[in-house]
Amino acid sequence: MNSPHVVVVMGVAGTGKTTIGPLLAERLGVPYAEGDDFHPPANIAKMSAGTPLDDADRWPWLDSIGRWAHGRAGLGGVVSSSALKRSYRDRLRAAAPGAVFLHLTGDRELIEERMRERRGHFMPTALLDSQYATLQPLQEDEAGVSVDVSGTPGDITGRAVAALRRLDSGRLDSGQ
Repeated sequence: MNSPHVVVVMGVAGTGKTTIGPLLAERLGVPYAEGDDFHPPANIAKMSAGTPLDDADRWPWLDSIGRWAHGRAGLGGVVSSSALKRSYRDRLRAAAPGAVFLHLTGDRELIEERMRERRGHFMPTALLDSQYATLQPLQEDEAGVSVDVSGTPGDITGRAVAALRRLDSGRLDSGQ
């Protein structure tokens, strides 16, 4: 990427946001913020109990992430956030208009397998269906790219960096 953007690494639970986010930040030479750290304790308790969050639960969380992203405007940064709905991404963009989204995508079976293998995370595999039901993929008018999560973390990060560079070049070519 030619200029320091704030990149929001998004996707359903288990796509690797917490793995790819720090690797991407390192490659871009910017700080990383873990989106889960912005959740209030009530949200974590709710998800740990297997109850999906509703929009009222998510707004304060998104606003906290948005404040962090706003503070990194012009400096660059990477933050993870599921950002499953367009309205959630719009809220993040309202706080940080230059943010770009990296949507980590993958086959549901692969994602479920990865979720079963991880340890110490509050999000149970049982909530994966609700995540997919909520997901609204990036639309053409949204600044962002989608990257498949098959392969190693290094492979995924490499594809992400390349896709973000292409996005940046396209924005510069179009005068944005």
